[in-house]
Amino acid sequence: MPELPEVEALREFLDSHLVRRGIVRVLPVAVSVLKTYDPPLSAVEGAQVTAVDRHGKWLDISAGGLHLVIHLARAGWLQWKDEFPAAPPRPGKGPLALRTVLAEGDGFDLTEAGTTKRLAVHLVRDVADVPGVASLGPDPLADDFDRAAFARVLAGERRQIKGALRDQSLIAGIGNAYSDEILHAAKMSPFKPVQNLDDAERDALYDALRATLGDAVERSRGLAAGRLKSEKKSGLRIHGRTGEPCPVCGDTVREVSFSDSSLQYCPTCQTGGKPLADRRLSRLLK
Repeated sequence: MPELPEVEALREFLDSHLVRRGIVRVLPVAVSVLKTYDPPLSAVEGAQVTAVDRHGKWLDISAGGLHLVIHLARAGWLQWKDEFPAAPPRPGKGPLALRTVLAEGDGFDLTEAGTTKRLAVHLVRDVADVPGVASLGPDPLADDFDRAAFARVLAGERRQIKGALRDQSLIAGIGNAYSDEILHAAKMSPFKPVQNLDDAERDALYDALRATLGDAVERSRGLAAGRLKSEKKSGLRIHGRTGEPCPVCGDTVREVSFSDSSLQYCPTCQTGGKPLADRRLSRLLK
């Protein structure tokens, strides 16, 4: 799933490729992709793009006083095209979900792999009309997201820290991969209860969060859209590396699997050498 660093890199890429350019056509190909109907997609055809913003994991393309708001979900991606076939795409079983064509003939496709279709596109007059955007917590790389703001976000939380970091209503933009990376950098168990964090641990978690996301954004900056996936994978130190040696201590990276996802961690760095039970309600093995 694209998370804050990749979506921020896509925002920068689109900002340099879309702003001050006219949209000729926005064509939904997959039935499931378009989540709104008023205004219709035709309302942005002929409009000039004025800005590209990011809200957590959401992209926001402003054109003609409207917002084309995109969430790539788990298996979605954006592919830039210098030109398109003359014939319009046909709806079918392929990955293509939506095509946007600019006046000069280039533009982008939104694609989604797999059979579970969650990629979402909204066309709205106000970005706050998108429920997933309206409910977002603060951006963790914003200038005003300081230690005090982080403490306020976590105040009153009683769940495990892994789940809290992934909650978009608490902090916008962090998903499964970067929560693993942040917790590894902070030397913290993914299942440590938030209410058990002392001041030093909370500060260490804040530092790890800012450094991990900031470094990932810098690594992705300036890359073409097609290279961002490989950059993310190569830059991850712990997530997706089950069975490999931890880059810090050399212990074997372990995994906890759930019904639709998994997490990775280092026992030596994060759980005092104890493996976590690989079951849905995992607790430290005694």
